[in-house]
Amino acid sequence: MRRKPGKSQRKIRVVKKPSLDFSVTGLVYCTIMMFIGLAAINTQANLLFGVFGLMIGILMVSFIISGLVLNRLKVERVLPDHAIVGRPMAIYYQITNQKRFWPSLSVTITELDRTESFSRQPSAYLLHCANRMTATVPTEVVPLKRGVVELDHYQISTSFPFGFVKRAMTRHQKDNLVVFPAIGSIRRELIQRFRSAESTGQNVHPSQGGNDEFYGVKEYRQGENPRWIYWKRSARGMGTVMREMTRVSPPKLLVLVDTHLQSEQIEYRALIERAIAMSATLIDQTMEAGLPVGLCVWDGQWTVIAPNRGKRHRLELLTLLARIEYDGPDGVNGLLEAARPMIKSDVTTVIISPQKVSMSLGQSVRGGLITLSSAEDQYQRYFQFSPEIDFFHDLGSERKI
Repeated sequence: MRRKPGKSQRKIRVVKKPSLDFSVTGLVYCTIMMFIGLAAINTQANLLFGVFGLMIGILMVSFIISGLVLNRLKVERVLPDHAIVGRPMAIYYQITNQKRFWPSLSVTITELDRTESFSRQPSAYLLHCANRMTATVPTEVVPLKRGVVELDHYQISTSFPFGFVKRAMTRHQKDNLVVFPAIGSIRRELIQRFRSAESTGQNVHPSQGGNDEFYGVKEYRQGENPRWIYWKRSARGMGTVMREMTRVSPPKLLVLVDTHLQSEQIEYRALIERAIAMSATLIDQTMEAGLPVGLCVWDGQWTVIAPNRGKRHRLELLTLLARIEYDGPDGVNGLLEAARPMIKSDVTTVIISPQKVSMSLGQSVRGGLITLSSAEDQYQRYFQFSPEIDFFHDLGSERKI
């Protein structure tokens, strides 16, 4: 049964104001002004003519001042380095009043492009900015879908000073915002399962190049530390040799994300989005635990990133997950073929797919291999996401802008 649209699937109404408009108060004011004008013509009363002229003057002053408020305003959009689906983010607007004498008051900045990517249309309010000064105003929104969001056109508007006349100007400034997939929490036993998947890896089998225990001997080379020279063996006439010690490293993880679009149904697309979110959560949490993580996905071509650690590496992996599209060829088989050079005995391979994956014996014995399906409840319980996240939101839109 097709799922009913939730709150996040409702179309976000884009409010674009005309360059010149009257508020309800302004329309009432103009109506009263016309009645007074008709009464003055009928009665020829000087007092009514004076009141009528004064009301016209107030309306003209409102029109002129509202234009001066918006004139010579420089607006710069300041975006964060990245955002995450389902988590609040702040957009800052730096407004510089370039006028020599006049301040700007009661100005609203509203975004016009890609508003469906957020929980509401981004809008910020500036109360006051003195002449030749810069003011910064924030607005908080919640991203609803991953990808690269291009913000270009925005609108500044005001109804200052009396609220009768509304003036608006549309401008543009291109900025890109990378929105990472939803990142939730993961149960600890799943991370322990990744660690225990190492049958012959560095978790239980030490490797050379450390300072822990004796590993073997090698030929001494000029410039190496002489304190590790194995004098007893060297005295036997075998040449100068030195001890080589072991080191212990955490297990490595290679995440393979299946985005092959086997069905056009919205339910299957939602499962792909959940699989991508599960991959982002797995990468975030395991790297927090100190494990080197790599990634293999289809991004117009097979992209394989070797396992590594560090903040920059984490951002690289999550950015790649934010940009990937559907319809990776050959599904799981294509993933395994593309990632074959990275699949080693000391690497735990994790396949995350929107369908149930059954591995052959030959594929399973290549090393530690774990499969997770976003369609099965037993695997969904390992990952916890915010109730506000809806994987059915706007699945038909493009990911690359």
